[in-house]
Amino acid sequence: PHCPQYGIVLDAGSSHTAMFVYKWPADKENDTGVVSEHSMCDVEGPGISSYSSSPPAAGTSLVPCLNQALRDVPKEKHAGTPLYLGATAGMRLLNITNPQASDAVLSAVAATLKSYPFDFQGAKILSGEEEGVFGWVTANYLLENFIKRGWLGEWIQPQKKTLGAMDFGGASTQITFETRDTIEDPRNEVMLKLYGQVYKVYTHSFLCYGRDQVLKRLLSKLLQAESYQATISHPCWPTDYRKSLPLSSIYDSPCTEKERPSLALNTTVTVVGTGNGSLCALHISKLFDFTTCSFSHCSFDGTFQPEVSGNFIAFSAFFYTVDFIRTVMGRPVHLPGDLKDAAKTICASSWSELLQKAPKLEKRLPDYCAVSMFIYLLTTRGYDFNNQSFPNIAFQKKVGETSIGWALGYMLNLTNMIPAEKPSSHKSMLYNYWVILILLFVVTTLTSLVTAVCLLRRS
Repeated sequence: PHCPQYGIVLDAGSSHTAMFVYKWPADKENDTGVVSEHSMCDVEGPGISSYSSSPPAAGTSLVPCLNQALRDVPKEKHAGTPLYLGATAGMRLLNITNPQASDAVLSAVAATLKSYPFDFQGAKILSGEEEGVFGWVTANYLLENFIKRGWLGEWIQPQKKTLGAMDFGGASTQITFETRDTIEDPRNEVMLKLYGQVYKVYTHSFLCYGRDQVLKRLLSKLLQAESYQATISHPCWPTDYRKSLPLSSIYDSPCTEKERPSLALNTTVTVVGTGNGSLCALHISKLFDFTTCSFSHCSFDGTFQPEVSGNFIAFSAFFYTVDFIRTVMGRPVHLPGDLKDAAKTICASSWSELLQKAPKLEKRLPDYCAVSMFIYLLTTRGYDFNNQSFPNIAFQKKVGETSIGWALGYMLNLTNMIPAEKPSSHKSMLYNYWVILILLFVVTTLTSLVTAVCLLRRS
């Protein structure tokens, strides 16, 4: 029974796909925290939603990673290893723009996955709520916040608070946390029963608020502000950085299409960085709507949100951005002000300064100012974190060796590895009897030794 079991999840995000191979001891599969990441593989090239005009290529792109899985999972285990593909906001957007194309991409991907000897369980698009909740489950499972084995082998419900989860992808961002408050919008409420415990969880996914879509929406706002001139200035880009962009690269998304100008989309526009932090913040704040709210409290865009409470873990692009601030800029991030100051410092840096600091990150370098400022505004003005609650956010991407994200929680759910009821104690009772027998044996032995010593002393 100790031979490990395996499971494979493909996380098909908007900008790229990652494959995770998980493993766990077969006899312990309903324990918490026992599933860990065995290996992972980054698929070369863009996300599967980019293959709308050539769906078969989406399937082909996965081949090198699937071949790695053939090597990572022992051959005799292939047939019993479940394989899942979940797609997120990139495919949600494609499904809005062109449902036929999105179906074609999923079919092509499924055809490739079926051709492998694993136990293929389907390729689907997750809803934003599923993505948020499974990320929350992953983090709390890995931190063993749901249940624990006591030293007698009995199940202990640690009266630990769960951790909130914040995910920031290429096309959407999610916030999920347990709350005692009334959740006024039923769409944001999820009741979960895990190991006999009931959790009332608030979750929301903001489509078009992922990193890449935010940058497109920002460009669109800047073009609008400067009446679509041939050259426009970008306050979030470093000074001495400039780029020519086709309008099609900005307006090729449902997130910007409402603002599409009547110009031909093959027109190019030259964008010139001016490195102005305050002006950058002003333009990014226009991406949020703080005016409408039909609930007692909203985050933004009319979305209900209770007050944030407890500790949070912020992963994916939240982590990468804050990690850049800490390691490349050499600045701590403890309070909201630290994040704002760091963003302003990045914004005020010239392109050559930034390149000197981080030559390996050239591709994403021009955008750190905007993204840092966006994260500052999202957490403080959007989610309402303040000087008291912001320090409760841990920016990290892994627990031990396992990445945090929705993939593990998704697999745990689909393989029924988190039981709704508290695990019955017969397995642990067996274990208990052994512990009790051994303790009795030890006590008996000690008692007889002590008795022997006493008798010897007397004689």
